[in-house]
This record gives sequence, C-alpha cells and structure tokens, in this order.
Amino acid sequence: MEQSPDPLARLRAATAAREAAGLRRALRPRTPDDDGLVDLASNDYLGLARDARLAEAAARAAETWGTGSTGSRLVTGSTALHAALEERLRAFAEAEGALVFSSGYLANLAAVATLGGGALVVSDAGNHASLVDACRLSRSRVVVTPHKDVTAVEKVLADRDTEHAVVVTDAVFSVDGDLAPLADLHAAAVRQGALLVVDEAHSVGVLGPGGRGAVHAAGLASERGIVRTVTLSKSLGSQGGAVLGAREVIETLVDTGRSFIFDTGLAPGSVAAALAAVDILHSQPELPGCVRTMAKKLASMARDLGLETNDPAGAVVPIVLGPPETALRAAATCAERGVRVGCFRPPSVPAGRSCLRLTARANLSSDDLAVIRGALTAVAETMKVTM
Repeated sequence: MEQSPDPLARLRAATAAREAAGLRRALRPRTPDDDGLVDLASNDYLGLARDARLAEAAARAAETWGTGSTGSRLVTGSTALHAALEERLRAFAEAEGALVFSSGYLANLAAVATLGGGALVVSDAGNHASLVDACRLSRSRVVVTPHKDVTAVEKVLADRDTEHAVVVTDAVFSVDGDLAPLADLHAAAVRQGALLVVDEAHSVGVLGPGGRGAVHAAGLASERGIVRTVTLSKSLGSQGGAVLGAREVIETLVDTGRSFIFDTGLAPGSVAAALAAVDILHSQPELPGCVRTMAKKLASMARDLGLETNDPAGAVVPIVLGPPETALRAAATCAERGVRVGCFRPPSVPAGRSCLRLTARANLSSDDLAVIRGALTAVAETMKVTM
C-alpha cells in the first residue's frame, strides 16, 4: 500500500531553512526575580508594570469583578470599570470618544479593517505588523508608500478612483524609533478627503504634554478626521488597547468592528491597572521627559562606541548590526554582561538590517547606565574583531 504524504514534512523543511538562516525563535520564560539583568527589552517605558499602585488596583478589581470579564463587550464583558477607563482615556487624550479592546493588536485590526472597508487604504512601508494585517483584512485596495513619504501618499490619494480613503501610519515606528510627519500627513489627508489612522502604541506615555501622545504633541488632538489607536501594555504597564476618535468612529466600531464584537472583553484587573497608570501620569507629568532623556543617553552611548543608531523620537533605540547571526551574538554578549536587549531579525526587519532594539525606561539608574555602557562596549569590540 502506498504511503500517504506526510502533511508535516513542509513544516519541518521550513523550520530547517529558518535554522540555517539564523531565524529560529524560542520562548525564554522570565523568572519572578527577573534574573538580575538590566531590562532594555521590554516596552515598560515608565517602569509601571511592577508598580505597587497598579498591582493593588488590579487585585481589588479581581476581588470585585472576578478574574475575567466573562464575555464579549456587547454581552457581559463591559463593566463599570471599562466605562471609567474609556472616559479617562478620552479625557486624557482630549479625544471625542474611546473604546477599549483586549489588546492593541485588536484595536488596530478594528480601526483599519473596519474603517478601511470599501475604501482605498494607504499604508507606510514601516508600519507595524498589526497594521499590515489590518490592511489585509480590510479587503480593500492597499497601496504601500515609501517610509514617511508624504508626497507619495498625497499622489496616491489624488489619483484614486474610489470616493473614500484611509491613511495608516505608526506615530513612533516600533523598530527604528523615528517619528511620522503627522502634521504633513494630516494636511494631505484633509486636502484629499481621507481619514488618518495613527497608531500611538509607542508614543502615549512618552511624547506630548504629560505623555498624551504624538497626535497631541503635533497640535492635532481636536481634529475629527484623525483616529488614534493606543495600547495599554507599554507605557501604561497593563494589558489591552483602545481606539480614540470621533463619535461616528466609535459607533461604527461598536456596531461592525469584528475584533470588538467577537472578542472577550479585557479582564477587570487589567482595566483597573490601566486606570491607575493614567492617574500616575496625571500626578507625575515629568515621567515622559525622563524616558526621552534616557533614550537620548542610550543613543549617545552607542554612537560614542561607533555603533549605528538613530536619534530617537521616543523610547526606542535601535543598533543596526546587519546579519541575523551578528545580532544574535550581540544580544548574547549583552546578556552575559547583565543587560537584556531585544534582537530583531527578518521578517521583523528587512534583510541586512538585523539589530538590537534597546528601549529606554524612565527609572533607569546611573548604575544601570554603567552596566549598559559595559555591555555595549563589549558589543562594539566584538564588531571590530569580526569586521
């Protein structure tokens, strides 16, 4: 009897190919004591993920509401806490409305796939994977424009053969850490009658007065043609996401946003932790400035050692090293010297642009900076040997 083909053979072959290219990934669970490394890999920009005020708020919410929201937001998954968080986020960002999701990824899927349905979608080449996936799910014509090229965006909008259009961009781009030209993009969108969707994942808590984000910093918070998406899992030290926008936007997402309607609501503990984080930002408005100062120190440190980096707009500081194997060795070198860093390889970055991704935190100490300098010095010395 002829043997049937093995349906898993192609997966083994693909895994072997990734292994050969240095692109295998592995889960590395952290321990409660966090193994003593200086953390430059997480997105905990304000250092709030372990803040006792957030933990206490989350514990109280779990005791009151339970550990889960028990259903979708339109069934049993909306609590008074969810409503309070939406109002707090709306007021904090000076937006017209807010809608909370169980992740920032799902907030992006809802905003772009729903609002982009039946419209032309124009997406920056450097956008986060969640925005890319959302563009695909919109089932609309999608045009990817060169990174931060406003002229290209406006040309695509002007030449379109559909009535409606949506422009999609990160505010601070997640790998290179650079800032989108939001004022110019908005002006182009207004001239061409398009909505502008801005992912503020890496800018809320870091940019703008009191950490209100890049849209606010650009003086565009009151513009009804801008839709903002945010995550609660970075600067706010919790979990979840939200969409901020005009009343019509929020109503449309509640009625038709698939990743809102068919997903279980955010757990009450995470909602309460995010509420506590927004309160901390109100009481400590200096925190975002501390993050930006630390990021500039990290970038200056890298440049002084001859490493390739950018001038950071927010908390993200990339160190471009080239081949994935080089980036993996550099990450291991940092860990050996007491620093945990991100290691980004294709498909997260283009081929030849594998990098270490350092993320600044507001609460890095002078001792932390000394350890970081030692680790980056070792990386720079290794680079000289291998060049």
